[in-house]
Amino acid sequence: MPKAVVLLSGGLDSTTTLAQAREDGCEVTALSFRYGQRHTRELQSAKDVCEFYGVSHVVIDIDLTSFRSALTRKDIDVPMDRPGDLAEEIPVTYVPARNIVFLSVAAGLAESIDADRIYIGANVVDYSGYPDCRPDFFKAYEEMLAKGTKAGVEGHPVKICTPIMNSSKADIVRLGKKLGAPLHLSWSCYNGGEKACGHCDSCRLRLEGFRQAGYKDEIPYADDVIQ
Repeated sequence: MPKAVVLLSGGLDSTTTLAQAREDGCEVTALSFRYGQRHTRELQSAKDVCEFYGVSHVVIDIDLTSFRSALTRKDIDVPMDRPGDLAEEIPVTYVPARNIVFLSVAAGLAESIDADRIYIGANVVDYSGYPDCRPDFFKAYEEMLAKGTKAGVEGHPVKICTPIMNSSKADIVRLGKKLGAPLHLSWSCYNGGEKACGHCDSCRLRLEGFRQAGYKDEIPYADDVIQ
């Protein structure tokens, strides 16, 4: 059975990606980060998803609060009801080099447990315009791993798997439902609290994905949000 490290934020995309890794026959180790993000609600979701599947869950503490982002700095507001195409410009919720940092740790963990692949729920169809969620970035990163890791120089570099890269949010919801992923345990809102705000980019993309897929999102939303 192949081993895989799955980057798990606790969100819709990463939860579906973990379900796909299991469907692919992998023995999964989930990897999450406590990086000084705006809230830790998503980490509870990641924990719940791992318990649902009975998979190993590694949580790494790394302080990115000095990085300029609305997700790591309370003095920068999370955009709400942002007009226009959400992928037209890179928003303030972008955390500089976050996927570079996270993938580096994931590669180290993969080598340590003899995993030959890393799964990440990156997407370029319905997303917020982040530069580190694009195919050319992952291609370049794989090339770097081939040259800068023990596994790579020995001829069996760790592969980066992006199974939902070209899927719309509706397609991701449909795939998650098909695979029996616990989407009701996932959390996508950039804001903390008991209920998702429904107005940040992440909530809006998620809600529209569920609408287009023909499903009701089962997580709680603020009272003013109509599903």
